[in-house]
Amino acid sequence: MHLKLLTAEDVSRIVKSIGVENFLDNLIARVEVAFANWKQLKVVPRVSFSYASGVLEVMPASDSKWYTVKIVNGHPLNPSKGLSTVVALGILADVETGYPVMVADATLLTAFRTGASSAVATKYLARSDSETLGILGTGAQSEFLCLAVSRVIPLKRIFYYDIDPSAMKKFKVNMMNFGFELVEASNAREVAEQSDVLVTATAAKGRCRVVERNWVRQGVHINAVGGDSPGKTELDPRILTDAKVVVELLEQALVEGEVQNTGRETVYAELWELVSGLKPGRVDDEEITVFDSVGIAVEDWAAITYLYDLATELGVGLKIDFVPSLRNPKDLFSLVALCQR
Repeated sequence: MHLKLLTAEDVSRIVKSIGVENFLDNLIARVEVAFANWKQLKVVPRVSFSYASGVLEVMPASDSKWYTVKIVNGHPLNPSKGLSTVVALGILADVETGYPVMVADATLLTAFRTGASSAVATKYLARSDSETLGILGTGAQSEFLCLAVSRVIPLKRIFYYDIDPSAMKKFKVNMMNFGFELVEASNAREVAEQSDVLVTATAAKGRCRVVERNWVRQGVHINAVGGDSPGKTELDPRILTDAKVVVELLEQALVEGEVQNTGRETVYAELWELVSGLKPGRVDDEEITVFDSVGIAVEDWAAITYLYDLATELGVGLKIDFVPSLRNPKDLFSLVALCQR
């Protein structure tokens, strides 16, 4: 059986062929459908091993047709070595046979799916008239997060800040052609106080307070993306106690999310409950809402299966014989057996 192999260049080619906005729109829809069909999916918290240099994780999910698994890292010091903080590998297997059908670089895909998940949450939790987005942390995922959110709100301007001036310069260059008013802020407080939707995507280590409670005005929606591992958070816990907090998977969020600081009693719902209509999202313009996002395998399942559909449709990727092809399926030893005299 042939396996489709997609390099990072292949994935980039697929996105460029249909356009970033179209790719995002379709991926947002796929992620939303995945959450709507939550009860038909198999999902567990990711397996995560921590090291002094970072973290390595395995994230499996499945429906009755496709099984996906993503291997991903998070190494904050990698850029100082000329390496990316996050790289990922995605595998797609056929449930009926168990055979793998695709292996793909999922680094770019991970950034897109993180943005798409935040966009789905923003759709249900932000004010519909939100025009100003603030982002704290303009690293590798920042452009994806902003563009994805812009697909679900009438975004006009972006306030941005990072402790690294070169990261802010990079962000401005990448975003200047999308038609938004870009405002470089002088500090985090300025960003928070100007935002209708606030995105936190920093690499701050430890239980930090990147955003203080008294910076957050009523009616704001926060996508908290950077606090994504045990002992790593970004928000003043008082924000959570005053807000409607939504997570992806409670069991995982309590270990890795902002709510590790406050406990399950501060969690209003899992995202699938909003998408399925079991619980309402935002109910008035004054409430503060928080999407405590750590990234879960269901989102990767949606992204990897979407990538496979596009790769198949566009004929992108190398087809290779990856697993054994046997005349007699019960004779695996034939691959190494010596000729007998």
